Amino acid sequence: MGLQAKSMKVAVFNTKSYDRTFLTAANVGGQHDLVFFEAHLTLETSVLAAGFPAVCAFVNDCLDAKTLRAIAEKGVRLLVLRSAGFNHVDLAAARDLDLTILRVPAYSPYAVAEHAVALILSLNRKIHRAYNRVREGNFALDGLLGFDLHDKTVGIVGTGRIGEITAKILHGFGCRLLGYDVFQSPDCLALGMEYVALPELFAASDIVSLHCPLIPETYHLIGVEAIGQMKPGMMLINTSRGQLIDTKAVTKALKSGKIGYLGLDVYEQETDLFFEDLSNHVIQDDVFQRLLTFPNVLITGHQAFFTEEALTNIAETTIANIADFEQGRPCANQIDLDRVNK
Repeated sequence: MGLQAKSMKVAVFNTKSYDRTFLTAANVGGQHDLVFFEAHLTLETSVLAAGFPAVCAFVNDCLDAKTLRAIAEKGVRLLVLRSAGFNHVDLAAARDLDLTILRVPAYSPYAVAEHAVALILSLNRKIHRAYNRVREGNFALDGLLGFDLHDKTVGIVGTGRIGEITAKILHGFGCRLLGYDVFQSPDCLALGMEYVALPELFAASDIVSLHCPLIPETYHLIGVEAIGQMKPGMMLINTSRGQLIDTKAVTKALKSGKIGYLGLDVYEQETDLFFEDLSNHVIQDDVFQRLLTFPNVLITGHQAFFTEEALTNIAETTIANIADFEQGRPCANQIDLDRVNK
């Protein structure tokens, strides 16, 4: 008897060393034939998908109609996302091309929630600025004044699993919790969270933390109108999706002092920036460069998810998704393309 063939040949795009490490570890016994490409998946690189029935992509790959059509014409039947979000995928095109799309709906809500709180603490107590000062032998405290989190009001927009865990952590600091969501979380209610309308949340909150998905209704949720309803000098945190924020409006609010602190792990034009080493390049995004000039702005490069536990869960779920498709089993992580408007 000959050697048993690999279950499925998969082109894995947009891979870093850590992607290869965790996916290889999860692919126990080499059950799938994973071929790693450093290139992002785009129309131009879609030629690399030729001969692969499955493609694995990340959040900043270009999965528009043209790219999906190109990979489908090369024989791709399965698109596996190494992410929970899928707003970068043209779902209508995928449905018309009869592609199956599987995702990782949850990997570590603790990772993202804890990072959101880390941004709050770092901005408040100026940890990033103090670190640089001490390394230069400057031990002066001028400009490092913070505030007690205890008794501060925090508005959490989106109380799904990540928002819920963020609320639990901040409850431990003694914060008053306000929430906004279509569905109220029993765990958040048990903490004493009060659900209110967005204008009331913005008006009362010392800190606003965003944990909602990007859908048409939430695009530029934080814009001129919302900022006008906020407390002067408030803190805004976004570890969800960059396009929840109108960056130009927020920049103007930073200049006026309406927003006193800004912590971002995502950015609305991050596709050409994040996950890459651009230290030897001139960044052409003037809006992003302007943000970096503010001393009360702290930006991380979409790293909130980046923990050992999260990467393990992403890899294991991705491999299991591929196995379900290959074996013809129903997969709970499949995106229902029949619900896409025709």
